[in-house]
Amino acid sequence: MPAPTDSDVAATIGRLLREVAPQVLGVVVRRYRDFAACEDAVQEAFIAAATQWPGEGVPENPRAWLIQVASRRITDHVRAEAARRHREAIVVSLIPPDEQIALAADTGGATERDDTLDLLFMSCHPALSPASAIALTLRAVGGLTTAEIARAFLVPEATMAQRVSRAKQTIYLETLKGSPDSPAKSSARRSRAPLTRIKASGVAFEMPEAGAALGARLGSVMHVLYLMFSEGYAASQGSEILRSDLSGEALRLTRLLHGLVPDETEVAGLLALMLLTDARRAARTGPAGEIIPLDEQDRTAWDREAIAEGVALITETWPKGRVGPVQLQAGSAAVHDEAARADETDWPQILALYGVLSRMSDNPMVALNHAVALAMVEGPAAGLARLDEIASDPRLAGHHRLDAVRGHLLERAGDRTGAIACFRRAAEQTASTAERNYLLLQAARLSDVDRQVPGGRQRRTRAAFSK
Repeated sequence: MPAPTDSDVAATIGRLLREVAPQVLGVVVRRYRDFAACEDAVQEAFIAAATQWPGEGVPENPRAWLIQVASRRITDHVRAEAARRHREAIVVSLIPPDEQIALAADTGGATERDDTLDLLFMSCHPALSPASAIALTLRAVGGLTTAEIARAFLVPEATMAQRVSRAKQTIYLETLKGSPDSPAKSSARRSRAPLTRIKASGVAFEMPEAGAALGARLGSVMHVLYLMFSEGYAASQGSEILRSDLSGEALRLTRLLHGLVPDETEVAGLLALMLLTDARRAARTGPAGEIIPLDEQDRTAWDREAIAEGVALITETWPKGRVGPVQLQAGSAAVHDEAARADETDWPQILALYGVLSRMSDNPMVALNHAVALAMVEGPAAGLARLDEIASDPRLAGHHRLDAVRGHLLERAGDRTGAIACFRRAAEQTASTAERNYLLLQAARLSDVDRQVPGGRQRRTRAAFSK
């Protein structure tokens, strides 16, 4: 076997760093509490690792090494602040004496614990609005960029950047509550941050205890995991449609969450939804990474064990009580997965599920999928009429999925010219190279009669992103 090249080593180290990033940040944040400073320190530790490890080798315990380096960085930061801002007051307020000693590199102890789930709950702090908490956590745990988070929330990137910045400031101010007066605290009081809300929360920046405190953050944590998985399964930008490391981490964390709260039916539904969706991953793309729509996927390549596990979860969960929106989405995914062929899909059942879901959830993506199901049951005209009803939603303005769905429905209705225009417009709006290529291919297929599917057969309607 040939020796690994420098690029192979760099790629391996990069994957390792992405895997341990949220775990390292979770340990450091819980120890030092200052989220922004901890995030900076962890980034510096990662830069040091990327510089040193290729030449010196990867430590036996990479996570412990990174925690030690980040701890040193944040200790240096605090010392510098102390020298400038009354050393004793700052050191006492930000770093308790019993937490100033960093663990030795490659040692076990507390680092044996997976802290990512703790970081999820810590970041979804009640002093933050749900939207801000979810955005901040997607940065800290999922490693998503501001642009990716903005697309998930259907808001401009600048708006999301401000939201994340305010969330970090709020978390920082939260750590100052109850600490001795200091220049930093006085400056914080003069800031524009929502101090009244922070003081009213009375909740420390730490992992909540089991019970009501943990349950209050559960919805935000689930939303984070759902968006992490969605970005991993259908990347909103870049050349690859799949980011298996991200979707796999979301699935792993959801398993841990289900183990933590096994009686929460919506958590079980979220795990089922991920399993039933991820089961199709091997058939989702072709040899060149091109998107293969759901109705054309090789269903023999689907992961039947994952499907069986997901169906079992839903079957066990639904009789337990009130069915929530996540369980309904999982139910729809199960109907798709249980069909041996695309033309055997029980679309009336999917339509019924999305009908209930659309009444429970004000989510434009749910409305788009409802329009597709309506078209499959009642015809393309019904689906297009539903699209006209939701087209004025400002959250869909400029979003490629609205035009992508309209293009598929217009094709099904026989309006080739209209479908071509929609596909091209959708291709201009997406930041994903794979989705752009797929949409342009649909437009080209309809533009050239000689390149139509043999026999003039029109392709079946797909969901917005052909999952």
